[in-house]
Amino acid sequence: MRVFVTGASGWIGSALVPELIDAGHRVVGLARSDASAAALTGAGVEVVRGTLDDLDVLRDAAAASDGVIHLAFKHESAFTGDFQGAADADRRVVETFGEVLAGSARPFLLASGVLGLSPGHMATEEDVLTPEALPAGLESGPRTRLSTAHVTLALADRNIRSSVVRLPPTVHGEGDNGFMTALVGVALDKGFSGYVGDGSQRWPATHRLDAAHLFRLALEGAPPGSVLHAVAEEGVPIRSIAEVIGRHLDLPTRSVPVDDAAGHFGWLSWFLATDNPASGELTRELLGWQPTQPGLIEDLEKGHYFRTGGPA
Repeated sequence: MRVFVTGASGWIGSALVPELIDAGHRVVGLARSDASAAALTGAGVEVVRGTLDDLDVLRDAAAASDGVIHLAFKHESAFTGDFQGAADADRRVVETFGEVLAGSARPFLLASGVLGLSPGHMATEEDVLTPEALPAGLESGPRTRLSTAHVTLALADRNIRSSVVRLPPTVHGEGDNGFMTALVGVALDKGFSGYVGDGSQRWPATHRLDAAHLFRLALEGAPPGSVLHAVAEEGVPIRSIAEVIGRHLDLPTRSVPVDDAAGHFGWLSWFLATDNPASGELTRELLGWQPTQPGLIEDLEKGHYFRTGGPA
């Protein structure tokens, strides 16, 4: 297939590109900067210059492709005060791809998440989270982004082989600058490695290479309207994560009371205080996906998260 990928030079995209090429696919990647374009060219990717706001560019690239994988999101805007703007831009991109691919039976994959899907219970691919079910105090941006996943699944009714791949909060590996790196930074800043309450809250996790493999399998064979879980480990206790971080940084590990979590962890507090186990069993049965990479604790033990306070 000729596959158009947004976010092709990003954390998961840069693992997905060689996965696709090794399987015989041709990859076209969106690049918004010279650095991204150079990285993609070096990886054997055909480059299309543009941003998520360049809908005509996206429309033309999708029209010329046999399938589309949408990984990109305006994370910089989302985490600097304009989550709504980022979510609105994302919705426009999905609607544009829907217009182009309608009636073609071509695959369209959207990256989503499992976090908050079924707090306190084992979330499966059959669980549905509606925007109305999100916490009352949450701003509208996350609601918009969640509803975009529902819009993507509904594209199956327009003869598009659409799928939503839900990712765990921790897609780990060397070079990660996500949640694990943030936790390392908090520990260094506060002088101890903390967890909320008793630390029994669970996070699902997946290595980035295993996640990339699932995206390729979904591109090739996921049925229309599929919800897929890129979950290798169903629930790693937060306390276990904190203990590894503390040991590698030679810092004590201790509990942070629930009432103090926001002040200690900042934007991470809600995520750390919520028990979010998730299963990927139905996805494995559907597509034959079998994660083979190291688990989260094993990956942390390798030490790359702790070089100069985080990955190089």
